[in-house]
Amino acid sequence: MKNIFFLLLLLSLGACNTSSTETTTDDEAAKAIIDNMPRQKVKISTQYGDMVFELFNQTPMHRDNFIKLTKEGFYNDLMFHRVQSNFMIQGGDPNSKGEVKPEQILGDGKLDYTIAPEINADFVMRQGALVGFHEGVGKNPSKASNAAQFMVIHGQPLKAYQLQDMSEKNSMQYTPNQIMLYEKHGGSPTLDGKYTIFGQLVEGQYVLDKIVSVKTYRMQDGTLPDRPVEDIRMQVELVD
Repeated sequence: MKNIFFLLLLLSLGACNTSSTETTTDDEAAKAIIDNMPRQKVKISTQYGDMVFELFNQTPMHRDNFIKLTKEGFYNDLMFHRVQSNFMIQGGDPNSKGEVKPEQILGDGKLDYTIAPEINADFVMRQGALVGFHEGVGKNPSKASNAAQFMVIHGQPLKAYQLQDMSEKNSMQYTPNQIMLYEKHGGSPTLDGKYTIFGQLVEGQYVLDKIVSVKTYRMQDGTLPDRPVEDIRMQVELVD
């Protein structure tokens, strides 16, 4: 009787282990499929040239929203209204369309919905990352993204020891590949884990370099916003 009991127990444990293994295998297979799906590309054109981005399939809500707005022509003639050297550029404020007086503050514009966060530890704030904007965790603990506005990360190269210090502050465990990307390309790791990264620059790095270096009103007067003195307007289209 005892032998039968132990046999049944072993079979039960084996079945549980098999189920767990199958679930893990299914999850890994699903992830592999998503990772290998073709990525939609979008082109953002400015007077400084074109930037081409790939949208991540791992962030489907942000991806689909950006595609939808692009198809509708929403972004056309909007500005990159905020430029911070060695950090990032920001655009997509619907209030930046048409004539905008130099003293007008931009950055508060939004649509009538937000996008739930899709923060993925596989993606970091390396240079060229396409990021959903929000007002910061202090004002927006949910980390939901403004449906219209986005940022493109610039930043400077970092050393591994700097990332180690940063990982303790933002609870990120950087992989060797992520460390290599930060060391080679730079970025803004202070934002890791706080905003959704939904795409990556794949062509036109020189354009990002030019935009992030333009003169802003703040350079002339520290009380003024980081808005470029010369309007930088965009045209956005899908790339086959």
